[in-house]
Amino acid sequence: MEEDKKVMFHEMELDDRILKAISLLAWPHPTLIQETAIPLLLEGKDVLIRARTGSGKTAAFAIPVIQKILNLKNTTTHQCIRALILSPSKELCGQIASVIGDLTLKCAREVRCIDISSSGDMQIQKSLLSDKPDIVVATPSRALAHLKTKNMRLKEDLSMLVVDEADLVFSFGYEDEIKELLSYLPKIYQAVLASATLSDDVLSLKKIVLRNPVTLKLEEPELAPSSQLQHYHLFAEEDDKAAILYALLKLNLIRGKSIIFVRTVDRCYKLKLYLEQFKIGSCVLNSELPAAVRCLSVDQFNRGRYQIIVASDEKALEKPDGGLLAPDEWGKKNKQKSKRKKDKESGVSRGIDFQHVSNVINFDFPLDVNSYVHRAGRTARGNNQGSVLSFVSLREKPLMDAVEEHLSKGFNGEKVLQKYEFALEEVEGFRYRSRDAWRAVTRIAVREARLKEIKQELLNCKKLQGYFEENPTDLAALRRDKALHTVRLQPQLAHVPEYLLPAALRNDTQEPDADQPPEPTKKRKHKQANFGSAKRHKYQARQSDPLRSFALNNLKKTTSTSDT
Repeated sequence: MEEDKKVMFHEMELDDRILKAISLLAWPHPTLIQETAIPLLLEGKDVLIRARTGSGKTAAFAIPVIQKILNLKNTTTHQCIRALILSPSKELCGQIASVIGDLTLKCAREVRCIDISSSGDMQIQKSLLSDKPDIVVATPSRALAHLKTKNMRLKEDLSMLVVDEADLVFSFGYEDEIKELLSYLPKIYQAVLASATLSDDVLSLKKIVLRNPVTLKLEEPELAPSSQLQHYHLFAEEDDKAAILYALLKLNLIRGKSIIFVRTVDRCYKLKLYLEQFKIGSCVLNSELPAAVRCLSVDQFNRGRYQIIVASDEKALEKPDGGLLAPDEWGKKNKQKSKRKKDKESGVSRGIDFQHVSNVINFDFPLDVNSYVHRAGRTARGNNQGSVLSFVSLREKPLMDAVEEHLSKGFNGEKVLQKYEFALEEVEGFRYRSRDAWRAVTRIAVREARLKEIKQELLNCKKLQGYFEENPTDLAALRRDKALHTVRLQPQLAHVPEYLLPAALRNDTQEPDADQPPEPTKKRKHKQANFGSAKRHKYQARQSDPLRSFALNNLKKTTSTSDT
């Protein structure tokens, strides 16, 4: 019965060109949120979409936007900006523009979309906006900047406004921009809010943007079901976290692509330099890197160029000590405001479509429930399987209890975070290696690594930008997981000898390690054959005879002959 009631894409009265693009994307049927939201948006209603991350929210609002523009093209020849899509981070804007590009593959001449979220030259973006594309994707601050300079006029012709990841717009500091931006919009337009959670920020944004909206709050948990996504926790203090991670990666107990979340940018580089010592490659992703570098990192990770990303949770960067101190202790710990320049239009744990991620590892436990939901949403997207492993220290246990209490409500009171069975005493040898490697990554080494990578990427972006536009294949050759070499590397650490392995993983016949060169075989010494003339052989025999090698040998011969 449920299959008979399910509405398919071709039953939604969509344009044939959109249906052809959907078939090329190999989407067999709409997801639950798409099946519910698309018909309502096509009717012209304001909609608040609340669905878990990875459920297909982007296509749920992108398809109706394209369909509405195609319908307007049939009735008017006036070219103008019909839809404005706002998103809190540049990575998300690029992702939305990519999805729209895939869906307009068969109608690219009729529906044009540009992404102006990058902090590039305003004059270049002004020329792009002068062509009046049908869809503009931007961050709130960038859209407001162009509206103030009158590079973009929306007062008369805008038909749709979409705010993606609405629960993050206010947390990224866009409240004032959103309120001011609304004054540049017409009095009547269709609005859509898409969010993974229904926080207080979303409800306040709903009052500002939407008019008599339909709220789609699907009866489903915020995360994928337990059959698709498993949650584990492991109690470990600071020193043990690094040793456990090293053991899990080297013993192949964690397989597939992984995202490791830490609390600060410094810890991003500390963990990368730590893993480098064991020949474990990784890529750093944080708000201090240029936007083009961040997008390149995500793209190469999705293409399988490397397996591990070490990412910082940007929400924790705003608080001293990564957010673990109480507010009244902030002044005692750190009165000085950080001088490091961070890009507030950056977000790693929020909304980005990392593809085929098997594992999310919370090296530092998230500060609140929403952060945990967004981090865990990077895996088990669509119909893929995934797992979340959280390291929990004694100070972080109250945070874990709050997450457990919240998530269990969506799973009928069942326990969500299961204990990960790991006997640390079995890998005691790993702990000694890990402790030395962790201490080797000093604060100076971290600082040098940050400066080295940022300068290198800025140089690549500015000097080679025109070259890479003409040679896109060379851009793919830039790897983002190269070693930084600010810590002295010890080659022997890359090899795990058998005596360090737990008893259950040891083999009776030792297999050679891939990283360790094979031992040279000892060659048997063969006596060299003597080659030469007969006279040489007689000479050597005479010299080797001890009775003939004495100096008095000739004297004895002469005395013997004289007696005769």
